[in-house]
Amino acid sequence: MSVTDSIQPPAAARRSLPEPRAVLTLLKPVTWFPPIWAYLCGIVSVGADPFGAWGLVLLGMVLAGPIVCGMSQAANDWCDREVDAINEPGRPIPSGRIPGRWGLWIALAMSGLALVVGWQLGPWGFGATILGVLAAWAYSAEPVRLKRSGVAGPGLVGLSYETLPWFTGAAVLSAGAPAPEIVTIALLYGVGAHGIMTLNDFKALEGDRATGVNSLPVTLGPARAAKAAAWVMILPQIAVFTLLAGWGQGWHAAAIAGLILGQLWAARVMMRDPAAKAPWFNATGVAMYVSGMMIAAFALRGLGGL
Repeated sequence: MSVTDSIQPPAAARRSLPEPRAVLTLLKPVTWFPPIWAYLCGIVSVGADPFGAWGLVLLGMVLAGPIVCGMSQAANDWCDREVDAINEPGRPIPSGRIPGRWGLWIALAMSGLALVVGWQLGPWGFGATILGVLAAWAYSAEPVRLKRSGVAGPGLVGLSYETLPWFTGAAVLSAGAPAPEIVTIALLYGVGAHGIMTLNDFKALEGDRATGVNSLPVTLGPARAAKAAAWVMILPQIAVFTLLAGWGQGWHAAAIAGLILGQLWAARVMMRDPAAKAPWFNATGVAMYVSGMMIAAFALRGLGGL
C-alpha cells in the first residue's frame, strides 16, 4: 500500500470529517512527555535560566511535544493503518473515526506547522526541527520505512526522542553549539532509549509478524528481545555513571548508580514472563531511566563553564 492510499472501513463511508476526540487520540498526548523532558534536560544541562527566557522554553516544549511528536504519531498511524487494522482495529484511522486521507493531511499539516514554529527558535532550533520532521517520515513512510528494522527503527526514534530535543534545548538557550560533554550524555541517553522502543514493540507483535516488520520481538523472540532491550538501556547509563564520576560529580553518579540497580531488579522481574511484563517494565524501568536523565543534566550544570 502506498503512502497516499486509504483504508475505507464501513464507518468511514458514513463520515466525511474526523471526530475531534479521535484527532487528539491520533496525536497520542501520552507520548509527548519524553521529548519535552529531554528538551528541559538540555536547558538544565547548559546552565541557562529558564525564567529569563520563558518564551523560548515554552515554545520549545510545545514544539517538541504536541507538534513534532504529535506529528510523528499521526504519520506513523497513517503509515501503519494496515498493521493497526490487525493489532488495534479500534484506533482512529482503521476504525473510520478519521476517514479517508485525513490522517495523512493532519500529519502533513503538522509537519508544516513544526517548521514554522521551529523557525522561531533560531537557526539551531530550526535545524533540529527539520531533522525531527525528516526522521518521523523516514521511520514510518515508504520507501524508507526504517521501522521495518528492529535495529535502525528503534535507534532513530531513541535519538529523536531523547538526544535531539536535549541538544535543541541546550543549543537554543545558549544560542550556540552545546559543549562536547553535553552532547555525549545526550547521545548516550538517546542510544539507551533504543531499548525502550524495543519494549514498546511488544504490543504490536502479532501485526508486525503479519506485515513483515522485523522488530526485535519478532526476530529474536520475546525472551531474547526483552533481555537485549534491558541491556541496551543499562549499558549507556553505566557509561554516564563512569563519565560523571570521572568529572568529579560523585553524588550525581551515585544517584544514577542506584537507578541502574533499580532497573536491573525490574529487568529480572520482567524476564519471568517477558511478553506479559514488558509493558510493566516499560513503565517502571523507564521512570528510573528518565529520572537519571535529569540527574545527569544537573550534574552537567554543576560542571559550569560548558
